[in-house]
Amino acid sequence: MPAPLFRNVSLLALSLVASSAFVAGNARAESVADEVFGSGFEAPAGGGVANACSTFYPNGFTLLEGKINPPSGSFAKPAKGQAFADAGFDTCMVRMTQHDVEPPQEFARNDYSRREPFNADNSRVLVYGSGGYWHTYDANTLQYYKQLNGPAGDSEVQWHPTDPNSIYYMPTNGGLKIFKLNITTNTSQVVADFTGRLPWSSAARLWTKSEGSPSRDGRYWGFQAETSSFGILGYVVYDLQTDQIVGTRSATVRPDHTSMTPSGRWFTSSDDTLGTWAWSPDFTQKKKLLHKSEHSDIAVGTNGHDLYTSIDFQSNDGDVFFVDIDACPSVPADADPASTPECPRTVLFPTYVNGSSTSVHISGKAYAKPGWVLISTYNTHQDRSGAWPWFTNKEIAVELKADGRVFGLGYHHGGDDGYWTENQGAVNRDFTRVAFNSNWSTGSQTDVDDYLIQLEPGMIPAAQ
Repeated sequence: MPAPLFRNVSLLALSLVASSAFVAGNARAESVADEVFGSGFEAPAGGGVANACSTFYPNGFTLLEGKINPPSGSFAKPAKGQAFADAGFDTCMVRMTQHDVEPPQEFARNDYSRREPFNADNSRVLVYGSGGYWHTYDANTLQYYKQLNGPAGDSEVQWHPTDPNSIYYMPTNGGLKIFKLNITTNTSQVVADFTGRLPWSSAARLWTKSEGSPSRDGRYWGFQAETSSFGILGYVVYDLQTDQIVGTRSATVRPDHTSMTPSGRWFTSSDDTLGTWAWSPDFTQKKKLLHKSEHSDIAVGTNGHDLYTSIDFQSNDGDVFFVDIDACPSVPADADPASTPECPRTVLFPTYVNGSSTSVHISGKAYAKPGWVLISTYNTHQDRSGAWPWFTNKEIAVELKADGRVFGLGYHHGGDDGYWTENQGAVNRDFTRVAFNSNWSTGSQTDVDDYLIQLEPGMIPAAQ
């Protein structure tokens, strides 16, 4: 399901200016994936700093397990910084931003499920604001920190995997350079320049269309190359550590987005015409992950494999599923897409249950908690009897295995009032923090703030 080119075209002019400027309440009583590279890019698990939820959970607290739908409660929008118990699951929830007082003004939200919101040590959180500006907050005190000088709009913003004070970004809507921004000094340097290095003379931009990610160690990046008028030229895999272009391939169909898998072993392209594919970085082999392009992400399995997790609205039951990319057989890169079979899948749960349905976003960024993903549901519809299904409008931790465990983490309390209000939750690397956006059912398309669900280490158990 494609995102708008600039998320909201009315914000384009303001964003181009930015780019040029360079309660605690009624609370109830791991295995780590194999390292792929030894280059020192990999980040340690962060956390442990005092915050609003530090004394929230009583001893012995456990998450509610199962496909359940407790009452969500109804209460006024909470004040910023005040910890309160989610009415359904008793987890610690906090409003992180106050957009009508702090600089973003119109809205302040978690940008996307595929983007890591928290930095390497969980000390800062990234917030996307009105006008296309990017902001950082202290992730513990929740104090506003600063507007970032450089990135604006869809500029491929990514936290550095080990340096908590650095962010990578590109020009708005892509370009031929990757910048590294020091958020303390708010100054940038060029760390990659593709000028004159690509096989297409008309290449004006590389980007993922703002929905992709580099490998989890920040080393491998996967882009689509386009002209100045956004015409597709092809694909590029780049090694930031060695400053080498690993592979390129020409293309004629413009995808919805591209990405690297967490391991860096696969480049992915996703579009509704040809489907979603995993390609070897040299573009000699490929694997068909899905016949369409849907909301999805790529997580790490307990065996270190890359697991593509998505929803299939064309399946009989509207299945949410995953594919083990590494275990799927490859075909030659030039094999006919129409006759190439899809990779074997493991169904996690159906969404067409007695006439019910839902939309989802998926975050596989909990790299230090392999075998788990965060699934954010929204726009859920009742079943034929008028009952709400168990997955209604909430943040859910889902174990990546057949009949795997499910933990409800909290309701997002948002209305379905346009793109900016979509529940697009994202998880940090050790699955102790979830950022999600909500208009708290005000009916507004822009009265949106960023919220936090805080968990203690170990509440999400090691996947089996």
